[in-house]
Amino acid sequence: METGRGSVTRTYLTTAEVADYLRLKERKVYDLVRQGAMPCVRVTGKLLFPRQSIDLWLMNHLEGDRASSRPVPVVLAGSQDPLLEWAVRESGAGLALLCHGSGDGVRRLLAGEAMVAGLHLLDAHGGGYNRPEALGLSGMRDLVMVRWAMRRQGLLLAPDNPLGITALEDLAGETVRLAHRQPDAGAQRLLTWLLARAGIEASRLRFTAHPSLNEDDLALAVRQGEADAGLGVEAAARRQGLAFVPLHEEAFDLALRRRSYFEPPIQRLFAFAREARFAERAEALGGYDIGELGRVIYNA
Repeated sequence: METGRGSVTRTYLTTAEVADYLRLKERKVYDLVRQGAMPCVRVTGKLLFPRQSIDLWLMNHLEGDRASSRPVPVVLAGSQDPLLEWAVRESGAGLALLCHGSGDGVRRLLAGEAMVAGLHLLDAHGGGYNRPEALGLSGMRDLVMVRWAMRRQGLLLAPDNPLGITALEDLAGETVRLAHRQPDAGAQRLLTWLLARAGIEASRLRFTAHPSLNEDDLALAVRQGEADAGLGVEAAARRQGLAFVPLHEEAFDLALRRRSYFEPPIQRLFAFAREARFAERAEALGGYDIGELGRVIYNA
C-alpha cells in the first residue's frame, strides 16, 4: 500500500488539477459537481477528485457503444453480504436486493437484469478472485470491478460447537451433516477447492438434501439443527450466534458497467461507505477488512 505525501498527490486531484486534466474551466467543474455529475469527495470543506474515478468518468463520456446504454433495473444481484446489505439499506441507495449467489449475479449482469453484482468467485486453476476471463465477463467492453471488502470464510457450527469440529478433516465424520450451497455459488466453489487442497473426497461427506440459496439460509440451517456445519462468512455466524472456525480470506467485489458506476444509487452507496459509522459496522459484524474498499481492480 502506498504511503506518504506522494501517494496522495497521485490518488487525488484538486479542483484546479482536475480542470486542467479535463481541459475544462474550474467554473464548469463546480457546475458538474453541483449537478452530481462528477465524482468527488469533500475533506474539511475542500473538494478532492479521486483519480481512478475521474478516469472512469472520462472513459464513460467517451464511450461510443450505445447498445450498453439501455436502462437496467436498479438491482443488486449476486452473492449475499451482510455488510453490503446493511449499507444499501442505511445509505438509501434504492437498490433492490436479489442475492442468489455469485453465478446468478454474473448471469443477471450479462443479461442486463441487474445494475451491479456482488461476487466472490475463486479461480481454482488460475488463482485469484473474480477474474473476468474466468467468469465469462471478459467480453463486456465497459466492465468495471470495484473492491468492496476482504472477508473471512470458515465453518459455521452450532453454538458452543458440541461436535468439537476444528478443521475440515472433522467434516468427514459419519454423523456430521454439512449444509451446502448451489454449485455456482462462491462459497460452494471455495468449499470444493478447500476439500481438494486438503485431500478430502466430497463422497466422504454427508450433505444436506437441498442446497441453501444464500448465506442466511445456510446459517439458519445450522442454527435450527438441520445441519451441523456449513461454509460461510464470519459475519453470518455472528449474526446467528454460531461458532466459527476461520479457514480462508477472500475478496468480495462489485461488478458493473462503467456508466452504472456514476448512477446515483451506486454513488450514494460508496459515499456512505466512507462514513465513520460504516467502518464501525464492519468492525462490529466481524471478519471484514475494508482497507481497499472503492479501489478499481478492473477497468475494461
